[in-house]
Amino acid sequence: MSSTSVSPEPRSQIDDPSSLVARFGPDEPLMMDAGVPLTSWQIAYQTYGTLNADKSNAVLICHALTGDQHVANVSPVTGKPGWWTTMIGPGKPVDTDRFFVICANVIGGCMGTTGPASIDPATGQPYALDFPVVTIRDMVRAQAALIDRLGIQRLFCVVGGSMGGMQVLQWAASYPERVFAALPIATAARHSAQNIAFHEVGRQAIMADPDWRGGRYLAEGTRPSKGLAVARMGAHITYLSEMALHRKFGRNYQDRSAPTFSFDADFQIESYLRYQGLSFVERFDANSYLYVTRAMDYFDLAAEHGGSLARVFKGSATRFCVISFTSDWLFPTSDSRAIVHALNAAAASVGFVEVESDKGHDAFLLDEPEMFAAARGFIDAAARARGIS
Repeated sequence: MSSTSVSPEPRSQIDDPSSLVARFGPDEPLMMDAGVPLTSWQIAYQTYGTLNADKSNAVLICHALTGDQHVANVSPVTGKPGWWTTMIGPGKPVDTDRFFVICANVIGGCMGTTGPASIDPATGQPYALDFPVVTIRDMVRAQAALIDRLGIQRLFCVVGGSMGGMQVLQWAASYPERVFAALPIATAARHSAQNIAFHEVGRQAIMADPDWRGGRYLAEGTRPSKGLAVARMGAHITYLSEMALHRKFGRNYQDRSAPTFSFDADFQIESYLRYQGLSFVERFDANSYLYVTRAMDYFDLAAEHGGSLARVFKGSATRFCVISFTSDWLFPTSDSRAIVHALNAAAASVGFVEVESDKGHDAFLLDEPEMFAAARGFIDAAARARGIS
């Protein structure tokens, strides 16, 4: 098997991204949960809309596992629209005519925020596995440093789905005084054993690729494309529901009327998954995939509170709206209900909406009018309470 060369465009986005960048020097280290400081680090971000005079209209968008800061603009790597243009933009639920919207690439990512593909100033080579293991709290801590840099004391709202929803919950737990409203969607307060298992299969697929080179593939000019593609294929199945798969593909053949009696992609679903895997490789770093999935695995918001999620939110003045989807088996409605019950027990302000959908976990990224209506209603009510016109 020949080695896969490294495409220059994703590499350039790691070092010098097509977005805003906040850089922090050696005197501004990011303290990581792994017990080590990250020095000379940076965080890449995009903004939309205008910050008002009293800086009360800032909305932070937290991205999911394979997302990035390009939430509402064309991606410089794929050339495609931002990943949440259904939710964010002029006249959308997160209205950029009213709000100043910020979206940052997470620490450990690969689109301009410091991660395993970034250059280690101590060696002049990519960090690779020398990069400290990342947690959701580390991601939020880095975002808080960015918000400080922007001179914003309190965020009007923090919004995110899936891993982004975990960050929303961590923001409300770590900085309750800095979050007026929180909108966690299709998420959980801790990662389940089943989800950890899915992630481990993906990580093992990457590490089994000979081109992974013990994580040093960038320094050696290769890329574990096949392993990363398989990891993406496996993960993508979990984002969909059986109903969605049946509706979109069923058992239909791909460009043929009969089986070939081979291991070619006879079925449309096979062809679709292969496409998803190959296209993903062009925009994402394999080691970042290891790190970010691990961050989700470690997430357990109640762990430091004796297992009591209610204690996490005790005394919180943040307004919450929790949204789930009926066909989401990756982060089922029961996970959202556990969050709602804890918030109720903590006497926090919380609303809950379960959206009827057959689209699975990815429904939060798709055209779901009921989700849009719930998000718009919650945000508008919070804006009125906050005095934002």
